[in-house]
Amino acid sequence: MQSLSVEEFAAWLADPARVAPMLLDVREPWEFELVSMPDAVPMPMGTVPTRFQELAPEREIVCVCHHGMRSAQVAEFLARQGCEKVYNLAGGIDAWARQIDPAMPVY
Repeated sequence: MQSLSVEEFAAWLADPARVAPMLLDVREPWEFELVSMPDAVPMPMGTVPTRFQELAPEREIVCVCHHGMRSAQVAEFLARQGCEKVYNLAGGIDAWARQIDPAMPVY
């Protein structure tokens, strides 16, 4: 599992030569309803152990939560399950909103 800063992730998404990763949002449904990143796939942290088989282990996956703690745990779990290209978005959606997309609501 690797960690990505929001700046690194923004550069990745802006690079037309790179395939966009799956953005796995592990926050609770109420959090996802408040604010989410485009194309994020909701999978609350508590459901990951029973749902991770839905993920393609060969695909690059970036895990995101509110501040980056839950997503780091999920990214570590996925790495132990054989996902080789899994990343944690450091600072989470809060850092994204504050540093990359100030139009995005914070909570």
